Amino acid sequence: MSAPKRFFVEEIGEEVTLTGDEFRHAHSVLRLGTGDEVTLLDGSGKEYAAIVARVEKNALLLHVTGEKPASREPNADVMLLVGILKGDKTELVVQKATELGVNRIGVFSSRYVSAYMNENKLERLRRVAKEAAKQCLRARVPQVDYFDDFEGAMSASRGYAQKLFACEFLEQSEGEIADMGGSYCLAVGSEGGFCEEEFAYAKEMGFTGVSLGKRILRAETAAIALLSVVMYRAGELR
Repeated sequence: MSAPKRFFVEEIGEEVTLTGDEFRHAHSVLRLGTGDEVTLLDGSGKEYAAIVARVEKNALLLHVTGEKPASREPNADVMLLVGILKGDKTELVVQKATELGVNRIGVFSSRYVSAYMNENKLERLRRVAKEAAKQCLRARVPQVDYFDDFEGAMSASRGYAQKLFACEFLEQSEGEIADMGGSYCLAVGSEGGFCEEEFAYAKEMGFTGVSLGKRILRAETAAIALLSVVMYRAGELR
C-alpha cells in the first residue's frame, strides 16, 4: 500500500478544509474521496494524519486523527544562493536543493547573469519547492527568495557559521569544508560565473572561495555538487 498523499495547509485544527491548488490536485488528479487517508503539513515540523470526511464542489473537508513529529527534516541549517539560470535549469536546482535538505534558497542577479526573473517565475519556483518537499517526504517547504542584485544576495548570508563561494577561476580551494555547527550558506553563480570584483566583495562578507575541481561544471551541476558535499559533511547523507 502506498503512503498517504501529502498536502500543505495554512492552519491545523480538528477539522481542516482543503481548497485551491491542493484541492484540485487531490480531487481532480488523485481522485481522493470520502474515507481516504492523507497526511497534512503546516510547516511546523509535524505531520498530521487525516481522513477525507466530505467532498464538496470546491473543497475537501478533512478530519484530523493524530499528529507526530516529522523525522525527515535536516538538522543542518543550509541556505543556497544561486544565480538565475537559463530555461528551466533554476527549477532543477530548486527541486534538487529541496530534496537534499536546504532550508532557504536565494535566486539572484549578478553581472554575468543573462536570464531574468519576474513574479510568475518566482511563484513557479516556490511551487516546484513545494512539490519536491512532498515527493521527498519533508514537512517543511524551503523559503525561496529573489535578490535583484549581488550585494543583496550576499547580505542574506549574515548569521551563517560557514560561507562557501564556488569560484571557477580559483586553482584550489582557500579552505576546507568543515562541520561548523550545521550552519552553511553556499553561493554558486549563473552560466557566466562571477567576476573578480564580486569574489572580492563576497570575501569581505565572510565567504571562503572553493574550487569544484579541475573540470568546468555546468552551473546547475556545480550547485547540486557543492550542496551534496556540504550535506554529507554536515551528516545529512550518512
